Amino acid sequence: MKSGGEGRPLFDLLRRDVTPLLLRQTVGDALASLRGQALGERIVYFYVIDADGTLAGVVPTRRLLMSPPDALVADVMVRDVVTLPDTATLQDAADLFLQHRLLALPVVDAGGRLEGVVDVGVFTGELSNIAARRSAEDAFEIIGARVAQSTGAWRGFVDRFPWLLCNVAGGMAAALIAAAYEPLLSAVIALALFIPVALTVSESIAMQSVTLTLQHLHRGSADVRFLLRTLRRELATAAFLGAGCGAVVGAIAWAWKGSAGVAFAVAATVMLAMTAAALLGVVLPGTLRGMRRNPRIASGPIVLALTDVLTLLCYFNVARLVL
Repeated sequence: MKSGGEGRPLFDLLRRDVTPLLLRQTVGDALASLRGQALGERIVYFYVIDADGTLAGVVPTRRLLMSPPDALVADVMVRDVVTLPDTATLQDAADLFLQHRLLALPVVDAGGRLEGVVDVGVFTGELSNIAARRSAEDAFEIIGARVAQSTGAWRGFVDRFPWLLCNVAGGMAAALIAAAYEPLLSAVIALALFIPVALTVSESIAMQSVTLTLQHLHRGSADVRFLLRTLRRELATAAFLGAGCGAVVGAIAWAWKGSAGVAFAVAATVMLAMTAAALLGVVLPGTLRGMRRNPRIASGPIVLALTDVLTLLCYFNVARLVL
């Protein structure tokens, strides 16, 4: 965790109404002690300190209430605590909130002693209303929007332009693929008429899969089980959608041009391309998340570029085999 960087210092915004628990207390003693104190209104976690005031762990409120009274606080606390240094900035805090999805973070000095707490209310202004919302994720969306707004035009350009080059590269690759199959297009002019349809439906299913995957990533980690579960669901859905769209487009092609070969090539391509697009829409965001890259910015351009290339390759090769 970086302690410097640009941005407003965090130290002046700390909540000081922190009621730490002692490492050697029992849960019963801790609860009795808390009842006799004036607690702050926005306590999310209870932090545990040792005799020197050094932060030793954290106990979520629910765990403290549900633990046996004779259990030691040291035995029920979480020892791996995500902390901020007292030299941190608001940008540093925003980065950690977005990364770990916590509602509050302790701030410690160079010796590890607890100085105070910062919560997401610093960014949202309404921590007390989070429980009444559909999901606490709304708060993190607000933080993400604030961070994005504070980066400036140049930072936005640097973050987004390299990924948009994927679209340029994908477009050029699509043009080269079309040029390689120019004799086939010259022989069967009708094939060219349905290229936009095949590209449009495959791009649509790709972006739907990306959107759904990003939503699921907000609620869980990008582990292998998550990706496989999401992939199975999306592939099955894409296969049904591809079959339906392919049948409709194929029927239109047959009725319009009277060519069973063209109709079959279009229908088969739509189904194959939509299934492949769904695969890309799930795997790429999960892979980028696993690589600690921003899947929201990068997934769309990469998926669209690869989808176009795969769709054209499927289209022309199926058509060449059939026709």
